[in-house]
Order: sequence, then structure tokens, then C-alpha cells
Amino acid sequence: MIPCCSLQSLQFCSFEDRKGEIPAGLQELQTANGGIYLQKHVIDNIMNEYRFHLQKYKPGSKTVCPGCGRKSCFTRYIDEAGEISFPGYVGKCDHINSCGYHYSPKEYFRDNPSARETSAGHKMNGSAFTAVRYVAKQPPTEQEPEISCLPYNWVEQSMRGYDINPLYRYFTKVAGKEEAGRLFHVYKVGTSRMWNGSTVFWQIDGKGNVRAGKIMGYDAVTGHRIKEPFNQVNWVHSVRKVPDFHLKQCLFGEHLLSDTSAAMSAKPVAIVESEKTALVAALFIPDFVWLATGGMHGCFNREAMQVLKEREVILFPDLKATDEWRQRLPMLEAVCRRVTCSDLLEKMATDEQRSQGLDIADFLLMEDTPQMILARMIQRNPALQTFIDTFGLELVDAGKIE
Repeated sequence: MIPCCSLQSLQFCSFEDRKGEIPAGLQELQTANGGIYLQKHVIDNIMNEYRFHLQKYKPGSKTVCPGCGRKSCFTRYIDEAGEISFPGYVGKCDHINSCGYHYSPKEYFRDNPSARETSAGHKMNGSAFTAVRYVAKQPPTEQEPEISCLPYNWVEQSMRGYDINPLYRYFTKVAGKEEAGRLFHVYKVGTSRMWNGSTVFWQIDGKGNVRAGKIMGYDAVTGHRIKEPFNQVNWVHSVRKVPDFHLKQCLFGEHLLSDTSAAMSAKPVAIVESEKTALVAALFIPDFVWLATGGMHGCFNREAMQVLKEREVILFPDLKATDEWRQRLPMLEAVCRRVTCSDLLEKMATDEQRSQGLDIADFLLMEDTPQMILARMIQRNPALQTFIDTFGLELVDAGKIE
């Protein structure tokens, strides 16, 4: 039973006056003498809990998780009043330990203040309860758990054994061993023994804290993710069974922003969705600091974007995600010195490419690099590699030969 409040500490209004706005499931709280009087925060909690909740399960209701990419494990939040249709990334993943993705309506409203406006022009946290006003102090809010971090030596230990890392082997075909090794070292990309060799994308924040390590399986030939017979994705803290781990993701490559040298500080920041795309783009277009959100939504939220304060930022969303990323521009404009959302891919893509949801890395890799051509030649004639090794030959950019 909910206790009544002291008349001496608060001003009240009766539920009876607003009975038409109370869901039927709560009207049983009404009393014959004019209704139960509740503190505002109690009313807010009851009404919000009733109004915004996870969608009840029915066949086909669960979708792909924007965090881990697994199918039929993501439950969306809905508005019981039907006034707000939340984007597809507002919800919770069933895989609490291995994924942990949970983006609540509260976080959505925090990151998108304009979404608080309902169809009637009222604010979600406002007018529905404005008849009850505070006189006493607001109760303290529940503190979020402290952000968990992983030991940095785990990162160092993983940055070896690249010969079993399929993504590294793919990059050696694209750029050669020296450049692939440099790229993986700069971005702190590691190797895991899972699935006979996989890639670890470490998320290291601007202070050098290791927030997380995402383990993903790749095909060494195509460089594409392995999603069959199951989606090869996991987290280091889950595999290592780190107790009471509170995952708080940051941008992949965020540690690069801690370089305050004039050369790095002058570079604009480019943000893409996938970690592999950031690596490919950094290889072809080194004039930007390439970071990744870890998916269409990933850590694309107000708190994570604070590291971009006073930076010039360009967003490069995957095809079909441009409109959704444009909606995030107001959030970034409050932080960045300048921010734009590139529509370059949308302008140059064919309908088929749009349907495939290609990203900037796919376009950059459409033409074979000299290393890729050489790798194919060696595959056709392995003796060519022996010839190259015997005479210490190196692939040279003809454009740089005087």
C-alpha cells in the first residue's frame, strides 16, 4: 500500500480532478473520500512505468539487437498512450551478460529533448502532473553504478598472434604487412583465440581507461563479418567472466583524441558505424581522425559525444542510416565546434547498393589496391612469393618514383 503524505510538507491535488488521465489499471487506487494523495515523484514513477514499457512478446516482435547484432533478441519500448513512436534502437537486449545493450526511454528523452513534446504540445515530464508541486526537497536520485574498466595489460597481451587474426590477414592483402601492423597498433586492435582466431576492438577512452573489448569474427578472404551459422560477436568481460561488470561504451578510437599535438588537433573527426570501416577509412583518408560508434546506434548518445567538444566533426553514416543520423545533429551541435552529416554515399550509390546498406569502406575498396593485385598474383603462382623473398623485393608506388 502506498502511504499518504503529510499535509504539512507538501501541496496536493486529488487524483479525482485528473481521473480522466489516469489509466484504468491505476483507478483502483481511488478512494471514496476524494482519492489518495501522492508525492509528485511517486506519481511520475507510477505513470511513466505504466506508460513506457517493453513491448509484450508475440511472434515476430523481437528484432535484431543494435548492440550485438544477434537476431530475435531485442525488445523495443512502446508508449502505452500511442503518442510517441520510439526509434528502433530504444529497447533492451535479452543477452544481458554477453551484450548488455539497454537504451531506455529516459536516455532517449535525455539525448533528444525535442522528443519530449507530445502531439498535444505538452512536455512528457511536465504538464501531465503539474498540478502537484514540490514544497519538500526532491528525493535523491539513484546513482548509476561506477563505470567498469578492464586491465590495460589485457590490451597489450592481445596485440600479438596476428597470424591467426583473419581481419589482420585481410588487411595485409589490402595494404601490406607493414601498414596493416601500423594501423592495428595505432588503433589498439587485438587478437582473440575465440573461433580459431578473431578480432578484438578495444574501446579505450580519452583518459586511457579500457572500457570494453568487442570480439568479432571475420572472413580472411572477404574481410566481411561472419554471421552464419551464428553471429560471431562477444565481449571480453563476458568471456573472461568479470564479475559485476558495468559496461559503458565509448567511441572506438577515442584514445586518439588524447593526442594534443598540433597535427592531430587540427584534423577533423570523422565518425562511422563499424570499427572495421574506421580502419579502412584511416588507411585511405588519413587526413581525418576516424572513430566508430560500434553500430548505427552503439554509443551514439549525448554522454559519449562529450569527447568531441570544440572539434570539427563529419558523420559518414551507412547507406539507409543517413536520415536517422541527421536527426542526431542537434545533439552534436551543442558540443562540437562544427558538425555536418555527409550525404556523399547517398548521392553516388545505386539502388542496389542502397538496399545492401553499403558504407564508405565498401566504396573505398571497390578498386583493388596494388597490394590486393599482388596478393592475387601470388595466389595464382606461389613461386612469385619465393622470388620476392629471395631478392628482397618491395612493392613501390609508381607515382612516387622520380
